[in-house]
Amino acid sequence: MLIAVLTIALVLTAVVVEQRWFAPGREPRPRESLIWATGWLSLAIALGLGLSLVGDRGSAYATVYALERALSLDNLFLFLLLLGYFGVPQAQRARVLAFGIVAAIALRGLAIAAGVALLEALEQLIYVFGAGLLVVAYRALFSGGTTADATQGRLTRAVARAVPITDGFRGGRLLVRERGRWYATPLLLTLVALLAADIAFAVDSIPASFAVTRDWTAIWLANALALLGMRSLIALVDDLVRRFRYIDKTIALVIAFAGAKILLAPVVELSDAVTVAVIAALFAAGVGASVVADRLDPPSSHEQRQRRPPRCPPVASLPKALDG
Repeated sequence: MLIAVLTIALVLTAVVVEQRWFAPGREPRPRESLIWATGWLSLAIALGLGLSLVGDRGSAYATVYALERALSLDNLFLFLLLLGYFGVPQAQRARVLAFGIVAAIALRGLAIAAGVALLEALEQLIYVFGAGLLVVAYRALFSGGTTADATQGRLTRAVARAVPITDGFRGGRLLVRERGRWYATPLLLTLVALLAADIAFAVDSIPASFAVTRDWTAIWLANALALLGMRSLIALVDDLVRRFRYIDKTIALVIAFAGAKILLAPVVELSDAVTVAVIAALFAAGVGASVVADRLDPPSSHEQRQRRPPRCPPVASLPKALDG
């Protein structure tokens, strides 16, 4: 319980710090984003070292953090697409992301607790999770990827039907009262779409974490730290995805590895250190192959703009909640 309380305090403090001092009201510069992202990574590593010194959660936390950080690239990229799709001004992006991070951490905590409870009640369910991860990876590798836009579309359209939408943003407000009635702003629709995207991706990433541990605290803590510094990471992930042509396949292979680890656990037991090493090796191979391929066959600017992680839809298929 103490770790949970301290984590909540840490996350809330970090969200406020980033919102106030990281590129307030403007687009962040690449070097600035890199410095902040490195700082959040250093904080996550320091926390892992601290957990290793005071208990036995450090190894599991570090492994789940590495896994969540690897799988968060497509999540962050879709967040970037949604912020652009809804036309969120730079001055308001920090605010909506702050709301989204806090809500996503809370929802992931509930999902992790539910998953652990299900596994304690029915241990064999873990193999369903493993098989599901392999299906996701297969679709990402051979079927053009999977998308999370269906849930976003349903939720944003439901909000638009329930509450009338203002004709533009109202500063950082989610709801406003005008002409005697309540209106939702496009910022609220953006927040709903961000949460729907995170929920859709958590369906894959949380079962992947169960390949490492069933420790609810370690999984939730790693998820919380992986979500910190989201704004600085968003500023970097777009360049990363556009630069490396095989990043989508790399993420799919990480998902496949998590699924295989679950299914093969009775036969092959991989330590946390080996799991982290495999994830790192997959990304190193993906980046290396991308660099070599781009040198041998330089991509056009149009091709680079079309690159996206495996679970991200094209902009044209994002939720049309504001239409009509």
